[in-house]
Amino acid sequence: MIVSISYDEGMEQNSTYEEVIQRCCNEVARVYGLHEEDEYSVLLCNNRKIQELNREYRGKDMPTDVLSFALNEGDEASIEEEGQLLGDIVISLERTAEQAKEYNHDFIRELAYLTVHSCLHILGYDHMTDEDKKEMRTEEEFVLGNLGYVREDMPYNE
Repeated sequence: MIVSISYDEGMEQNSTYEEVIQRCCNEVARVYGLHEEDEYSVLLCNNRKIQELNREYRGKDMPTDVLSFALNEGDEASIEEEGQLLGDIVISLERTAEQAKEYNHDFIRELAYLTVHSCLHILGYDHMTDEDKKEMRTEEEFVLGNLGYVREDMPYNE
């Protein structure tokens, strides 16, 4: 799995964050049978930048934790094609820190969760209905569990 990670202007590179994101994307690729030539593009940013993107692309003028842009959304393209850019992921590191504190776990666990969550959105999972939400949360916890990011209380199963 190719993961291209970039940082918004003024953001410092962090090899630990990059390793976590790469591990999560690799595990999603393994579990869902993606090709090693397939690619995710990841932008790490602050709340200001993600709010700007959220406003522009979703019409919501507020910061969010993560945005997912599937390149084949609505198309007949499939993950069976090798060497394709699957989509773009944008993660607010500020919101990641806020949520880690809110959910009472560490920053790295929250970063891993948001990465897996976004990867699954790009693969077609969603949480618009209670049934879809339950399925997506089960998939997230499965992948995170494989990586050792386990939470006994699983706060995302609300």
